[in-house]
Formats: sequence, structure tokens, C-alpha cells
Amino acid sequence: MTDCRGREIDYLRISVTDRCNLRCVYCMPESGVAWTDHHQILSYEEIERLVRIFAGLGISRVRLTGGEPLVRKDLSELVARLKGVPGIRWVGLTTNGVLLEEQLPALTAAGLDAVNLSLDTLDRDQYRAIARRDGLEAALRGLNRARAVPGLTVKINCVPTGANRDQWVCLAGMAQAGPPLDVRFIELMPIGLGRGMDRREEGEVLAALEAAFGPARVCPEKRGGGPARYVTFPGFAGRVGFISAVSHQFCGSCNRVRLTAGGLLKTCLQYDAALDLKALLRNGAEDWELSARIREAVYRKPAGHHFGGGRTPGDEKHNMNEIGG
Repeated sequence: MTDCRGREIDYLRISVTDRCNLRCVYCMPESGVAWTDHHQILSYEEIERLVRIFAGLGISRVRLTGGEPLVRKDLSELVARLKGVPGIRWVGLTTNGVLLEEQLPALTAAGLDAVNLSLDTLDRDQYRAIARRDGLEAALRGLNRARAVPGLTVKINCVPTGANRDQWVCLAGMAQAGPPLDVRFIELMPIGLGRGMDRREEGEVLAALEAAFGPARVCPEKRGGGPARYVTFPGFAGRVGFISAVSHQFCGSCNRVRLTAGGLLKTCLQYDAALDLKALLRNGAEDWELSARIREAVYRKPAGHHFGGGRTPGDEKHNMNEIGG
């Protein structure tokens, strides 16, 4: 499936819930959150039906996100359903890891291919300040258990800000020893609560890491299906990646679209425009109609975002937990 600029779209991120067991400062308010009603969230059956249609259009990679996807009951059931869809060759999960240790056996038995664990600090007090909940020990237990699963790809995602600057080297250092682990630094998106926060860019992070580990060597090989650029340092078993949507815009090679928990298809994170697939599903649309509407929406995918260029009418106004991380 290609858009009007010739980009091949083969990657679908699916938010299964807007709920979360943490309250990270850049993602959602600490209290007073207006949750989406359960009956307004796509069912597993609806998600599977949509993924079958997406697969018929060329989507081959699916990532499950939230909120926190593991707070939704029986997520392993959905993983198994999606792994059984013809054309879907890879299913990954992005999680804060707090519930991962308990659920990992069922997830891997269902065929999960990869886990990205969001972790901004290894300091307990700092973790509590950023996440506004305890959970570091549980997240690290989940991480260690995931790293021990043969064949499971495991990555750490860190959002670099002024608040966790002293942790960048510690987190990157987790890629030194085996089993191999990639640590990625993902620039904070100026969306929702993240707008106006103390975002730090790739150049500053890389300079701090080179001061600690020596000159970085660019890794030319493709790693995964996303936009991360990777480097390695002397003696590292794993890699350090950067997803820098603001300082190193990669819209020209964007290969993804997003499905929110409420059934909205978003073709660009910047804008609030979306196709309401849930409404089509629940109003009796047939598969051919859904396929045609999806193809049309993807064809009109915007050329790119304008993060850093000021707000304009039509910009996304929701927090990240509502959109899908």
C-alpha cells in the first residue's frame, strides 16, 4: 500500500487502551483523566477484522501500544489472533514493563516477536517523579525476564529530557553486556502535555554518550521496521538508537499509520484528522468498503509534520495516551 508520495506503508501501530498504571509527566495528567468508555474501545474481534483488511493492503508488521497495553485483559489472546492473520509476519509490544514479568509467558507462547520497554531512568526517586507512580523494580524484573527469552527482540525506549540527563549514560550502558539489547533515545513529541517541556535533542544525547564511551560508529544495517538510526560504541554487545522526529525529521521515509483504541485511523501524529473506522465497523460496513476507505486515507497521508514550527489549525490536541504511544 503506497501513499500519494510513493511511500510504502507496511507498519500499523494499534493502541488497545488509553488507560495506564503510570502517569508519566509528558503523557497524561496525574489525576482527573477522562477515560474512554469500555464499549467505545475496539474489541479484539474488531481489531482482528481490521488487521485482516490491513494485511490485505500490504501491512505486515503490527505493534500493540496503549496507554499501557498490558492493563487490558488477556492481551496474549489478541497477539495469538494477529499472529494467525495471513500476511502479518511480526507482532511487537510497547510497554512500561510493570506488568510484563507476569504476562510474558503467555505473550511469548502466543507468538510475540518483540518487546520495547519504556524506561527513562534507573533511579527510583527520579522514576517516581517522572512516572508519578512506583514501578521501577517491577519494570526491571520484566526487562530481565524478557532478555532471557530466546528469540525475543528486546529494546529500551528512553525519552531524554532535562530531568533525566544524568541517566542517559547509565541507560545506554545497558547495551554493553549481553544478551544483546538496543537502547533508543526518542525525542519528546511536542504533543499534549509534552508541548513546552524540556525536550533534549539527539545531538546533546550523543555528545554525552561519546564523552563516556568514546567515538560512536554508525551501524549501516537496518534494525527493525521503524525509523531509528543506530550507532555502537567500543565493546558494546548491543546498539544505541535515536528516533529524532524533531531534530532529524524522517517523514520522507515514514512507513506507518496508527489505529487508536477508539478506532480512529491516524496517518500522521501531528494532525487531528482521522478516519473513524469504528463508526464504519459498527454501522455495518463490509470489508471491501473498509478496505477502500483505508486505502483512500493512506493515499492522502500528509507529506510530513511541522513540529517546532508553531501550532496551526488542525494540530493534534489530545495527550499521547489517547492517541497511542
